[in-house]
Amino acid sequence: MKKSQSLLLVAVCLMASFLGAFAYKTWFDTDSTIVIKQSDETPYRNVNTSEMANLETGFIDASKSSTASVVFIKTESQQYQSSGFWGFGFDPFGRIGKVASTGSGVIISADGYIVTNNHVIANADKIDVVLSSNKKSYSAELIGADPSSDLALLKVQATDLKPIRFTNSDDVQIGQWVLAVGNPFNLTSTVTAGIVSAKGRNINIVNNQFPIESFIQTDAAINPGNSGGALVNLEGDLVGVNTAIASKTGSYVGYGFAIPSNIVMKTIDDLREYGEVQRGFVGVDVVDIDGDIGEKLGSNGVLIKRITGTNDEAAKKLEVGDVISKINEKIIDSKSTFDERIAYLRPGDIVKFEVFRNENKMELELTLVNKNGTTKITKKESIISETLGGEFEAISKLEAKTFRIENGVKVTNISTGKLRKMNISEGFIFVKVNGEAQNDPAQLIELLEFYKGQVRIEGIASNGSTQFLSFTFR
Repeated sequence: MKKSQSLLLVAVCLMASFLGAFAYKTWFDTDSTIVIKQSDETPYRNVNTSEMANLETGFIDASKSSTASVVFIKTESQQYQSSGFWGFGFDPFGRIGKVASTGSGVIISADGYIVTNNHVIANADKIDVVLSSNKKSYSAELIGADPSSDLALLKVQATDLKPIRFTNSDDVQIGQWVLAVGNPFNLTSTVTAGIVSAKGRNINIVNNQFPIESFIQTDAAINPGNSGGALVNLEGDLVGVNTAIASKTGSYVGYGFAIPSNIVMKTIDDLREYGEVQRGFVGVDVVDIDGDIGEKLGSNGVLIKRITGTNDEAAKKLEVGDVISKINEKIIDSKSTFDERIAYLRPGDIVKFEVFRNENKMELELTLVNKNGTTKITKKESIISETLGGEFEAISKLEAKTFRIENGVKVTNISTGKLRKMNISEGFIFVKVNGEAQNDPAQLIELLEFYKGQVRIEGIASNGSTQFLSFTFR
């Protein structure tokens, strides 16, 4: 009995040795192949471990390359905190307190230019940038912001910074590996990995009168604090700027969204050169078409629902009900794609359109215009009021036609002052004050700076809704 047990033990040991040798050869020999069973219905596939090693190396190299170009951003702002006791006017029990927030940014030049999200620095009175390489902190100047794309450009007084490399976001493929680099939850220089899960996403988060939303969607984990950080490929090149997450909790639950690098590049070039983004407008409002219309036309595209009247050439050549299927030979399959293609262009650019009208295909050219209906490059003309805490400018022809108003004064770059106490939002348009129409920024500033008593305001919020406000100035 003891002899048979000994023989059995020897046999088990020999079998274990053979299995151990086989396992070592299979899983740890870099020249070997791993056999992975996909499912009962599918055949086996082979995964070369050298390919897995190359992928891991790509993650490491891209992380090293990109983290040095991503910065930590800290902001401070004054916030009016109301107890809600009064139905109108300034609450005497409210108070102004400092509010701090954090985010991320991406270095785009060695001499200190940094791109981030507009919502990261909006209403900030103080912006500090901390480098990931040496933890050195700099005070940042806001060069310009574009709420329509949720991008902002900062400048710090520094040299020899490491700028990130840009890649063409048109070449990004669904299924491609990407890394999200940023500072979530104040955890600096954090890297997460995932794939590009979709392109051209419109999720209706940009609270602006003329939003540009054509996001790259990724399942790389993006959390609060990642906003303004980099989405990079495995070469460490910038694919996009992380902007938003799809979440009911405020934390990552599956998908994040990034502004494509091509939109980022065009926006920061405009902000550096002109101080504001040069947007070209076709002069039409478009919507997505359903599958039935697309199948009938044999083409995807967007449907023109309104001719805005801001572009005389478009009013002559296009009609409500036309379907735009291509722009400069690029296929247009959604409104977000349409917006993205136009966002790359400037006033005065001549654009080639492929259009279907009553199932007949046409090709035509249109010249894009600015928000005032001309082909000129626009310059920002605004008046700053430190007392009110904002910049005031007359509304454009496009804004007047879009909101069907004859006059108005728009406020931007809201900082510490009366406007913030009044909870006036970025992009708000003053249409009437105490029943009087407003079209002169200087006169509106003088009125609000020195007015005493109750003031009634009729205006348009940044999302296009009409608002009626009442305040008491003491």
